[in-house]
Amino acid sequence: MKRKHGFGLLLGLASLALWPEFSDAQSPVPKEPATRREASEAPRVPAQDAVFSGPQVDEELAPMKMILGLGDESGRTIDPVAGADAKPIVLVFVHDVNRQTISMTRILTHYTLSRSKEGLHTAVVLLSEDTTGALNTLKRIQHALTANVPTGVSPDGLEGPGIYGLNRSVQMTILVANKNRVTANFALIQPSLQVDLPNVVRAIVAQLGGPEPKLSDLLQAGGVEANRGMQSTPDADAIRSLVRPLIQLGAQDAQVDKAARAIEEAIEKSPQVRKEIGRISRTIVSSGKLENYGTARAQSYLKEWSEKYGQDLPGPRAEPKSPDSPKAPDAPKAP
Repeated sequence: MKRKHGFGLLLGLASLALWPEFSDAQSPVPKEPATRREASEAPRVPAQDAVFSGPQVDEELAPMKMILGLGDESGRTIDPVAGADAKPIVLVFVHDVNRQTISMTRILTHYTLSRSKEGLHTAVVLLSEDTTGALNTLKRIQHALTANVPTGVSPDGLEGPGIYGLNRSVQMTILVANKNRVTANFALIQPSLQVDLPNVVRAIVAQLGGPEPKLSDLLQAGGVEANRGMQSTPDADAIRSLVRPLIQLGAQDAQVDKAARAIEEAIEKSPQVRKEIGRISRTIVSSGKLENYGTARAQSYLKEWSEKYGQDLPGPRAEPKSPDSPKAPDAPKAP
């Protein structure tokens, strides 16, 4: 039987209009049944394992040490967990220093610093095998970091505090805790301001209360122009992290609905995310290969978004169906 390369084809088609660097990604996805009934009767393939890093929700936030790298107390070793004295705290572990992780760190910590008077504590910890080199890196990039936020390096090397069980394969691990218990954990393989930042801030608001700030306000406050963060083309990682769970091989309906809900939330917050999702969906539907993408439920979402967000975009349109063509399933609404 001829193998179908659904995910690779999605990325390949999307890259023609958006991001060429995705064209070499492939992930075989067999053809799915055309109806939801057939889809529900089809054998299910287990979902991909989730990525874990650090203590999980409801687990204890253990004491830890960090060497301050900036400010008047540079070189001093502190325990940010003990310093928080069981009050709300955000720990940002940076496993890889790059543009994405530093942007996320700066904008997030600018927000957490703004809520420090409400009792919120923050600490940024770089993880590196070379402690001295990491401290020098902090001094070199301090202009891109938030002042007056404890920022330093773990003395425990690349793995960080052993009891934390941090995953070196991710780029960032962000922990939100209160009363020395983890309330939210974010293991970010490729951090995205548009996708991940609102989720982290939402977890902080859940502990402190108050309104959830708009992404555009967070970006502006953190030194990123709103039109750069919200109205320029979304970065490839953000779109990929949104679309991938939707078309995952063998995804259950609940998983597809959850992925669709995340996409629709991003669409509501960003006109450009809406535009790109519309373009990708329309490209897939117009290609005549819709059946290659995920389950029948995922396909119905793609068809809905193509019609809803992609009709005003330039490019190929799907050929009209003949009157005898079978009717496509109605698009489910994200709960």
